[in-house]
Amino acid sequence: MADPERLQVQKALTAALQEITPAAGYAHDLSQSVFRGRRLYSESDPLPMVTILEVPLPPDQKDSPLGAEARHGKWELVVQGFVKDDPQNPTDPAHILLADVKRRLAEEMENGRRFDDTQGFFGLPKIIQDMQIGVGVVRPPDEVSAKAYFWLTLEFEIVETFR
Repeated sequence: MADPERLQVQKALTAALQEITPAAGYAHDLSQSVFRGRRLYSESDPLPMVTILEVPLPPDQKDSPLGAEARHGKWELVVQGFVKDDPQNPTDPAHILLADVKRRLAEEMENGRRFDDTQGFFGLPKIIQDMQIGVGVVRPPDEVSAKAYFWLTLEFEIVETFR
C-alpha cells in the first residue's frame, strides 16, 4: 500500500530539507538531521537539526460533496530548527538556519508553481495545489529548549484521496 498523501508530503519535505548542505551553497548541513514528528530531544542529538510537525489543531474544513473520492483543503505544518548558541548573541545562528530553510522552501515553491499533471511541489503529482511559507519566529533558549531555535509555519492546499 502506498503512503497516505500527507505522509508523502512530509517525506518529500524531509528530503528537500536534507538537501541543505554547504556543497549546495547553504551555511548548514542538514543531510542527516531532519526528522518528522519529533518533539523531544536530548544532548546526544545533532545540531543543527530540524523537525517537521503538524499544528495541534487543524484549520476549519469544508465538507466534501456526498460520494466524493477526495478532499481538498488547507493543511498546516511547522518546521522547527535547533542550533548551537552563540554565547554573545544566542539567536544569531537560529536566524541563519531559518534563512537556509526558507531559501530551500522558496526554491520548491518556485518549482511547484510550474507543475504539470505529472510533477508538482516536491516532485509529487497533484497532491499539493499551493504552498505558503510563513514569516518564522526565532527564540533564545527558554523553557521549551535549552538551545536557540526557530519555528516556521507552512500552509498547504492539498488534495487527499479516500482510499
